[in-house]
Amino acid sequence: MNQPQLQLSDEVSAALDSGQGVVALESTIITHGMPFPQNRDTALSVEQAVRDGDAIPATIAIVEGQITVGLSESQLNELAQTQDAMKLSRADLAMALSRKANGSTTVAATMIIAHLAGIKVFATGGIGGVHQGAEQSFDISADLQELARTPVSVICAGAKAILDLPKTLEVLETLGVPVLAYQQDNLPAFWSRDSGLSAPLRVDSISEVVSFMRARESLQLDGGILIANPVPVESEIPRQEMATIIAQAIKESRQAGIAGKAVTPWLLGRIVDLSDGKSLITNQALINNNARLSADLAVALTQAN
Repeated sequence: MNQPQLQLSDEVSAALDSGQGVVALESTIITHGMPFPQNRDTALSVEQAVRDGDAIPATIAIVEGQITVGLSESQLNELAQTQDAMKLSRADLAMALSRKANGSTTVAATMIIAHLAGIKVFATGGIGGVHQGAEQSFDISADLQELARTPVSVICAGAKAILDLPKTLEVLETLGVPVLAYQQDNLPAFWSRDSGLSAPLRVDSISEVVSFMRARESLQLDGGILIANPVPVESEIPRQEMATIIAQAIKESRQAGIAGKAVTPWLLGRIVDLSDGKSLITNQALINNNARLSADLAVALTQAN
């Protein structure tokens, strides 16, 4: 079987060879999550947050058909200004390779590539999930299936709050994906610390996460785990405030006929406008918070080996 060739940066390659902690980072936030230059600056800030935790960041993207693990600063800057990058998940990742295209990786695609590279920890903002109205549209993110099949630990601020969170949680349970809330009982809701939903499991320290991962390995259980890390208190937008903004954005998206992969970036952009930019500031805060926790986990895993 042909194995895809990964282009690892010298820094990432050296870290993996020496057993240093490495944290995978997605690139869809760069191409479809924020406007330029906030997208570039946020990506660089997230990488620095990982370094501050004594781990090595590995931002993942497809550059001219090449799987690239650990973007250089010039590659990251160029990607941040690219207008036609493909938004890649499991179904179309191979197309970007065969067409030698540029593409950013969603949660699902980042997990696939991280696993190929031997990276066990991945930090993101929020995962995809079951979209509102999915009982008619069947719009369910491939991120959920990927979590069930690919052994990478994903740290996020919960599923994006534009989604149907109860249905998302139900699908994760059906797929057997462990959902661990970090240091609280309720599931966070991306911009808000509390979704109003009880989390299936709770952990209060990185050592608990490592013990849980080791127990899963002993049981030979497939797939990854989801660690839901709430946005810092000082940066959150209350759930009730966000609910009004999200409802308005969803209403407008349906009136505009937005569908498929365009839904999430369209909604996120509109929510920035409706919140007078507050959602963007919170988004930046939560991804940096997740990066710091991911670095702690990546380092702890190397020490546990």
